[in-house]
Amino acid sequence: MTASPSQAGGHTPSHAPGYAPRRTLPLRVEIVRQFKRRRTLAMFALLLALPWVLVLAFQLGPQGGGQQQATLRISDLATAGGLNFAAFVLSVSANFLLVVAVALFCGDTVSSEASWSSLRYLLAAPVPRDRLLRQKLIVALGYSATAVVCLPLMALLAGTLAFGWHDIQVPGTGETIAALDVLPRFGIVIAYALVSQLVVAALAFLISTVTDSPLGAVGGAVGLWIVSTILQAVEALGPVREFLPTFWNTAWLDALAPEPDLSGMVRGASVSVTYAAVLVAVAFRRFRHKDVVS
Repeated sequence: MTASPSQAGGHTPSHAPGYAPRRTLPLRVEIVRQFKRRRTLAMFALLLALPWVLVLAFQLGPQGGGQQQATLRISDLATAGGLNFAAFVLSVSANFLLVVAVALFCGDTVSSEASWSSLRYLLAAPVPRDRLLRQKLIVALGYSATAVVCLPLMALLAGTLAFGWHDIQVPGTGETIAALDVLPRFGIVIAYALVSQLVVAALAFLISTVTDSPLGAVGGAVGLWIVSTILQAVEALGPVREFLPTFWNTAWLDALAPEPDLSGMVRGASVSVTYAAVLVAVAFRRFRHKDVVS
C-alpha cells in the first residue's frame, strides 16, 4: 500500500517486517551521493588549486616592495614564509570563497532533492523527516568543515614549498614569532574559521528547506552574509554591530599577535553558535509541517 501525502515522512499505520527508522538513509550513502556531485568535485578542485594560483601570482609579480612600508599589511608579508602565506590565503578567502563553499554544501542538500522531485519519495520510503534532515545536515557540515580545513592546510603546504618554513611575521609591526610557537595557534585559527561559518551553514540549510531552488538557497545565504558585512561597516549602528555574525570575522588575527588575545574569538564564536542553533531549530520545526507533494 502506497503512503499518502499526509503520511509521507510521518509514522505509517503499520511497518513492514524488518523496517527500522534508524537504518534509513545511512550516512555512508549520503556521503557517496554528495561526493559524486559535480559541484562537490568542482568546489574542492577550486579550493585546492587557489593557493597554487596565488603562489604563481606572487612569483610573477614584483618582489620586495611591500616590506619597506612603515605599516605592514598581511598581504605584504605573504611571501615571508609558509605560515604567513597561509594566513594571507585565509584572510582573502574567509569572507567570500569559503562562504560560497559552505552555502553550496548546506544550501543545495535539501532543495536539490525537491527540485528533482525525489524528496517526496525519500519521505515515503519512509524516512522520518527529522532523520532525513539530520543525516543531510551532518553530511553537509562534514563537507563544509573539510572545505574550510583543506584550504589553509593546502596554503600552508604551497607556501612552505614556495617560500620556505620561517618564523611568522606579525602584520602591522613586523615582529617575529617562532614558527613552532605559532603552529598550535594556527590550529585555533582554523577551528575559529569553522565556527564562524556555522551561521552561513545554518542559514543556507534553513533556506534549503523552504525553496526547491538550490541556486536560491545558496544565493540567499551568500546575499544575507554580504548584507551583514555591509551593515557592520556602518559605524552609526554602534554596539549593535557586535551582534552581526560578520563583525568578528577578523578576530582570529589576534591569535597570531605576540601576546595572543582570544576574547574577540570567544565572543564571535558565541554569536555564531547562537545564530546557528536558532536557525537549525527553525529549519527542523518548519520542515516537520512542510507540504512536500505540492
